[in-house]
Amino acid sequence: MISVLGAARKATAHIVLFLSVVALAACEPVALGGGGPSVNTSKPIPVALLVPRGSGNSGDAVLASSLENAARLAVADLNGARIDLRVYDTGGNPAQAANVALQAVDDGAKIILGPVYAESANAAGNAVASRGINLLSFSNNAAIAGGNVFVLGPTFQNTANRLAQYAARQGRRNIMIVHGQDAAEAQGRDAISRALARTSASVAGTASFELSQQGVINAVPGIAGQVRSSGADAVFFTSGTAGALPILTQLLTENGVGSDTTQFIGLQRWDIPTSAMALPGLQGGWFAIPDPGLNASFQNRYTSAYGAAPHPIAGLAYDGIAAIGALVRSGNADALTRGALTQGSGFAGVNGVFRLLADGTNERGLAVAQIQNNQVSVIDPAPRSFGGAGF
Repeated sequence: MISVLGAARKATAHIVLFLSVVALAACEPVALGGGGPSVNTSKPIPVALLVPRGSGNSGDAVLASSLENAARLAVADLNGARIDLRVYDTGGNPAQAANVALQAVDDGAKIILGPVYAESANAAGNAVASRGINLLSFSNNAAIAGGNVFVLGPTFQNTANRLAQYAARQGRRNIMIVHGQDAAEAQGRDAISRALARTSASVAGTASFELSQQGVINAVPGIAGQVRSSGADAVFFTSGTAGALPILTQLLTENGVGSDTTQFIGLQRWDIPTSAMALPGLQGGWFAIPDPGLNASFQNRYTSAYGAAPHPIAGLAYDGIAAIGALVRSGNADALTRGALTQGSGFAGVNGVFRLLADGTNERGLAVAQIQNNQVSVIDPAPRSFGGAGF
């Protein structure tokens, strides 16, 4: 278990969908207000796609290809909008990301899609802010959002909001938050606290643990005691399956706090990897996932087109192009300004409906699921529009 926890902590160095978010000490992107370029929608709109190809990491190469493939699939699907997609390699490096972002704007790009990693997205956004160009990053790190930088990845806050609202509707009123002692999980804790404050539920208490096997073992008896003494009817975990979650749920169950008596809720997905669904401690737990029907359709179409399954975050590239295409199709010269990007009606993507918010973060329609008999079962479907249940 120590090796699993260690791997999880290393993984947070790069911000990727479904993994914990690392706090980023970054300068704020320059605010553009309602800014953005004027575009001529009678001609193909140059769009720059920044991918982490060239880092020397084989995983980055696979990710880069998958993002490009998904973006090109989206371009081919556009009806009434023409996109001139131009791909630039960042090498997974912030300095190179900034340089190629500037090059892309010099080449005529009216908007930038990508990069993946938060540090690179922040650098690229800052580099082109004074040029009046908006950037839709694949990161889920809310710390870099703002000004001309938007994040497309699902954020802790969005996920926490969805699950907190659902828990309150199910009568869970006293919810304990359990988190690891690092910056990523502290961000998750804060997101859950904010989400619960917007519902009829309350925080029963907060407990933390050192991110090591022995740290979890040492902390669990105290956490179990706190759950019982507080009268908590649910426990909301920030840890994921690649980190402390498996041993946490196992030991809490052994200490008299199990999903049969106390509802377990997860800020991260519990169905990745698929082997996690066989873990006894995760049975019956609630977590959020993208619209499974739409996501499965994308997976099938991508696999049919390219002969292999897409990377887990490839759908973000499709979503970005779909949003840009929808705005360009309007025929307005201000189609790619902040005001247009943050339209309240949002966009339809392969992960479900989503919209970009004025603070640079996003709101996505998510389904609530649980593990039942080692399989994912949707217990509250993802909303297909904004303003209804699920938001």
